[in-house]
Amino acid sequence: MLAKVRAGAVYGVDAFPVEIEVNAGHGDPKVIIVGLPDTAVKESGDRVFTALINSGFAPPMGRTTVNLAPADMRKEGPSFDLPIAIGMIAAQGDIEPETLAELCVIGELALSGEVRRVRGVLPIAMQAKADGCRGILVPAENAEEAAVVEGLQVYPIQTLRQAADFLAGKAELSPLTIDVQSVFDSFSVYEEDYADVKGQEFARRALEVAMAGGHNILMIGPPGTGKTMLAKRVSSILPPMTLDEALETTKIHSISGSLRSRQALVAKRPFSSPHHTISDAGLLGGGSHPMPGEVSLAHNGVLFLDELPEFHRNVLEVMRQPLEDGVVTVSRAAASVTFPCRFMLVAAMNPCPCGHYGDTKRECRCPPLQIQRYRNRISGPLLDRIDIHVEVPAVNYDELSSAQKGEASSEIRKRVIKARRVQQERFKGSRKVHCNAAMRAKDVAKYCELEDDAKQLLKMAITDLNFSARAYDRILKVARTIADLDESETIRNAHVSEAIQYRSLDRQYWT
Repeated sequence: MLAKVRAGAVYGVDAFPVEIEVNAGHGDPKVIIVGLPDTAVKESGDRVFTALINSGFAPPMGRTTVNLAPADMRKEGPSFDLPIAIGMIAAQGDIEPETLAELCVIGELALSGEVRRVRGVLPIAMQAKADGCRGILVPAENAEEAAVVEGLQVYPIQTLRQAADFLAGKAELSPLTIDVQSVFDSFSVYEEDYADVKGQEFARRALEVAMAGGHNILMIGPPGTGKTMLAKRVSSILPPMTLDEALETTKIHSISGSLRSRQALVAKRPFSSPHHTISDAGLLGGGSHPMPGEVSLAHNGVLFLDELPEFHRNVLEVMRQPLEDGVVTVSRAAASVTFPCRFMLVAAMNPCPCGHYGDTKRECRCPPLQIQRYRNRISGPLLDRIDIHVEVPAVNYDELSSAQKGEASSEIRKRVIKARRVQQERFKGSRKVHCNAAMRAKDVAKYCELEDDAKQLLKMAITDLNFSARAYDRILKVARTIADLDESETIRNAHVSEAIQYRSLDRQYWT
């Protein structure tokens, strides 16, 4: 008898439907799986056969052929175990075909018949709804993740026996429902807060400007000045994620397997902080079966690169295109996969190899040539994509010992949200520009209107400080953001003056 079960597989960040056809025929007892399966799928025959026996089912006695359609798309991972097992049971006439026609089934099987969690449940659930499925059977640990898809009944499954009895009408199973808003409220609380940061008012202000305008930022300072501490708190001052952003981000984390058990959504802005020994494939994504890299895991959030010059040169260079386009394409012989990676870059570095160049309290012993080589590890094209360079000096004893807390992240966040709303209104007719940092040349000319004294100040800065053309555009964009924070239609002298201060590398280090 022939049975058909609906399932799904992931390709890139999206899913595609898979129809599993199981035919139980005559001949030697053997399970044959066709339809371009990988090794994990091929091995599912033995897992399913043993799980059926341990769950109290009689396995097919003859030759069983399992076809995964479409046959020209590669099928990966153990998520086909449960639908194959259900297909084998249905092929013996124990489950009605009409029941299977309106449900999608995914899950990995243990030899005992227990159903284990799998990756990529959210995109598969979204695809199942788009294909007209009434409901989906998923591992119990993935149920909350799938339940965020409205209009789809999600049935948490713990064992193969439970799934088969439910589909055969021998047991009742209630679909899981969740309140998406309550999920946002419970998972969007940030533990890190700027109230814990002592001193560093200038750096805190620069980070506020960066988050308000979507600008990439580089912090330069000696070790122990709080660069990492400041960076870890930037997510807490970004605007809260919308549902669409949360779903988009959760899909990426679901595919990579980084979601926690029973986590429904990634409701907080992601913060990714890879070690400087990471490879270009680890950063951008890749592998024989391409998976998202750190830049994609930081999508809609922050990518923090500490000790920036210590990263391999080729790793830093491959970031240039993702920073510009907001997507990364991983090409392999079989196919190309595109992952979204619209993130804000926050980087930190020491001014020299020993870290004490320019420090008034400690002497730098690095030779000038060594310092120059250290700085040249960051290429000009990459530096072009960083709008703000800010110095982070050492904090003195009075600031460290003060009992007074700094301004809370919640207060800074209110100003950032207000500035972002101004930009949303400004760029509402544009698909590519969503914040000041993304402005193109024509947008800069249109929206960065300077008052007369501000023009004179900028002219003086370009002439006397020998700023480059790239610095000119960056100063205008940052000044536009400062004006938005100040609720000003035009860019005034004070806004340009502050923006000039955020070009430390142009003013001192890279001259």
